[in-house]
Amino acid sequence: MSAIYKIIGDDGREYGPVTAEQIRAWIAEGRIERRTPVFVEGAKDWNFVGLLPEFISGFGTTSKPPTIAPPSRSPTAAGQMAKTNAYAQAGMIFGILSVTCCCCGFPFGILGLIFSLVGLSQINANPQWHEGRGMAIAGLILSGLSLLLGAGSILLKLLANQPHVMWNIGQF
Repeated sequence: MSAIYKIIGDDGREYGPVTAEQIRAWIAEGRIERRTPVFVEGAKDWNFVGLLPEFISGFGTTSKPPTIAPPSRSPTAAGQMAKTNAYAQAGMIFGILSVTCCCCGFPFGILGLIFSLVGLSQINANPQWHEGRGMAIAGLILSGLSLLLGAGSILLKLLANQPHVMWNIGQF
């Protein structure tokens, strides 16, 4: 009785169980390459088709197994690496500026909030393409803190400039 196999296609889906003859036909059609993951019934773990002796001849005259280096970071579906989100970066920069440069948190605090929220939204929608969640959160915190301090400062100035405010409740 011949072995039964399962493979994981380029689309990420599992195919099988299939026979060795079907695997050879897929190799000949170019639907399977050396690095296609394969599971042999009864094995402990997945392997690569190009490492199995019964399929090496289907990949040409060389019997050298493929060299497979693990990626340093996981690529996205389109083969691109995740990049730091520009909105998250801008949100953090504006958050820092709002705390250090401006009184009242305007206009950098508002810009920091907007950019940080947009960045977080994009990161949450496509985490495989965007990094920078910490930057966006830092931008939100700094911008929010700056705006709160600015609003509190304005409120205190308004209250301090009120003439003859009756603070004593018994004087009505």
